Amino acid sequence: MYENLEECILDLEKHGHLVRIEEEVDPYLEMAAIQRRLYREGGPAVLFERVKGSKYRAVANLFGTMERSKFLFRKNWHKVEQVIALRDDPMKAAKRPLQQLGNGLSALKALPMRKPGLNGSQLEEISLSDIPFVHSWPDDGGAFVTLPQVYSEDPDKPGLMNANLGMYRVQLNGNDYEPNKEVGLHYQIQRGIGVHQAKAAKRGEPLKVSIFIGGPPAHTLSAVMPLPEGLSEMLFAGLLAGRRFRYGYVDGYAVSHDADFVITGDIYPDETKPEGPFGDHLGYYSLTHPFPVMKVHKVYARKNAIYPFTVVGRPPQEDTTFGALIHELTGDAVTQELPGVKEVHAVDAAGVHPLLFAIGSERYTPYQKVKQPMELLTMANAILGFGQLSLAKYLFITAEEDKPISTHDEAAFLQYILERIDLRRDIHFQTNTTIDTLDYSGTGLNSGSKVVLAAYGEKLRELCTAIPPELNECNKITKASYVMPGVVAIETTAFSDYEQAGKELNELTTAIAKKSTLPSCPLLVLCDDSEFVSASLANFLWVTFTRSNPSHDTYGINSFIEHKHWGCDALIIDARIKGHHAPLLVEDEAVEQRVDRFFQAGGPLAHS
Repeated sequence: MYENLEECILDLEKHGHLVRIEEEVDPYLEMAAIQRRLYREGGPAVLFERVKGSKYRAVANLFGTMERSKFLFRKNWHKVEQVIALRDDPMKAAKRPLQQLGNGLSALKALPMRKPGLNGSQLEEISLSDIPFVHSWPDDGGAFVTLPQVYSEDPDKPGLMNANLGMYRVQLNGNDYEPNKEVGLHYQIQRGIGVHQAKAAKRGEPLKVSIFIGGPPAHTLSAVMPLPEGLSEMLFAGLLAGRRFRYGYVDGYAVSHDADFVITGDIYPDETKPEGPFGDHLGYYSLTHPFPVMKVHKVYARKNAIYPFTVVGRPPQEDTTFGALIHELTGDAVTQELPGVKEVHAVDAAGVHPLLFAIGSERYTPYQKVKQPMELLTMANAILGFGQLSLAKYLFITAEEDKPISTHDEAAFLQYILERIDLRRDIHFQTNTTIDTLDYSGTGLNSGSKVVLAAYGEKLRELCTAIPPELNECNKITKASYVMPGVVAIETTAFSDYEQAGKELNELTTAIAKKSTLPSCPLLVLCDDSEFVSASLANFLWVTFTRSNPSHDTYGINSFIEHKHWGCDALIIDARIKGHHAPLLVEDEAVEQRVDRFFQAGGPLAHS
C-alpha cells in the first residue's frame, strides 16, 4: 500500500491521524515524553520536523490506537488473514481450491525482490551519529532504537527466505560502545537471531547482521509477528504492504531498499559489552548486563529519511496495540498447536510474560462424579513449554463447564478461578527454571520459578466483597484494602531479606489462622501500598505479578507440605519491593512540564 514511510505519513495527515511539530524538540527525554502523553490520551501520530542534533525528522505514535493501526493496513488486511488461515489449515485449499487461488496469487506477488547492491534504493552512506538519538527515560544507558527490524541469516542455510527478522532493542551509544563504530544488541533467550549466532559461533565466524529502521509500517509489524513455521517475515511484509520487499546485498550484508535507515555490521563469537539500563515493558528498568556487541560496518539513510520510534514502559503502551493487532490478525496460534487448549491470554497489565490466563478442556474422566483438574495440568505443562510462553511465572488455568468464560475479561476470569480452586490440591510449582530476561523478581538473569493454579469443578466458596473482619483485627497487619471479590491487599513492614520475611510471614499466618482460615478470601497480596494496589485492576495485576517470584514469595494460611506437594487454606503473595528488584520507571517532572507547552492552547497538540 505504501512505498515508504513518507507516503504513510502523508496519508495519515490527509485523514486527520497525524500532526506536525515544527518547533525544534530535544530527543533527550522530550520527544519520548510527548509520545507517552499522546498515547495515554489516544492522540494522533506526531511528526517531529526539527530534531535537535540531527538533520532527520522523526515520527512517533504511528500505532498509538487500534483504529489508526488497522487504517494503515486497510487495503490488504483481509488478504493476509486468509493467507495465514491457509497456512494454519492447509485442508482449506483442498476443500475450496478456486477460492484459495487468489490467496496463492497474493503470496506469489509478495515474493521479495532482489536488486543489485543499492540500485534503486535511494540510500546514501551516513554516520551512525547522524541518526536521531532518542533517549526515552532518565536513567536509560543511552539512546535506543525501539522499532528496529533486526535481520540475520542462517549460516547453514543462507538466503532471505531462511532469514530471521526480529525486533530486538539496539543501544546506539553510551556504556563502553565506541562511538559510531559499535552498537549493543539485546535479545531474549529462544529468539531466532540467537540460533543464528550460535551456529555462526560454532563455525568460528562472525554473524552478519543488518538493522532496518522505518520503511512501510508493514515491515515494522512483520518484525514482531509470531508467524507460522515456514512463512518468511519478508514474504509476510510483502503481503501486508501489498508490495514486494525490495532488497540487495552490499559487501555481503543484506540491505532493505525500502528502509529509511540501515545499519550493517558483525557480531563476533563470545564478544559482549555491557548493555542497558533500559526502561522496559514491565514498568521497570532492565539493568546493565553483557550482551552481544555489533561492530558497525556501514550506515545508510534515505535522502529524506524519517526515524520512527516508540517508548517502552509500564503497560499500556504502544506495544500493547501491537499485541492486539497480532491477536486479531493471527487468532491464537497456541490453540492450533496445543490440542484441547481453547484460549491463552498473556496479561498486558502484568507486563505480558509474568502472567498467563488459559482455558482448556477437562475430558479425562467424564464418568467420575468428582471434578478436579487433571487434563488441565497436562495442558498447563504444554503451555509453559510453548515458545515465549515458557517465560511466564504464573499460569491460571480452568475449563468451561456450565457457562462460557473469557480470559480477556480478566476480573471475571480470576473470580471464576478463585471461586473454584482447592488451595490444598490445585497449586503446582516449578522451581529453578527460566523466566523473562527482563523480570528481576527471580533469582538471577532468566532464572526464577513458575506456578500453575488450576481450578475445575463446582463452586467451592462465596468470595468476600469487603475486607474480612479477621484481617482488620489482626495486629500484624498495619493496613488492609479491598481489591476485588476474594482479594485483599495488606501492608505490614517493608521487605528486608528472605530470612526475615520468612519469620514475619510465619508470625502473620499464625496470627490470622488463630482467628480464621479466611474461607471467603483465598488471595492476600502483601504489598508496600495497599491503597495503590486496590485503586484499579491494572495496579493489582502489575504489582502482584511483576514483584513476586512464586517459589520465594508464596505463603499460606495453614500451609503444609505432603509428599512434596505444597498447599494452604488461603494464599499470600509477597509483592513488596525487594532489594534485588529493578528500579521503577519514573518520569522527569521538569521535562513533563517543558513539553506541556505543546498541549496548551495554541500549541500543535492542543486538540489532540
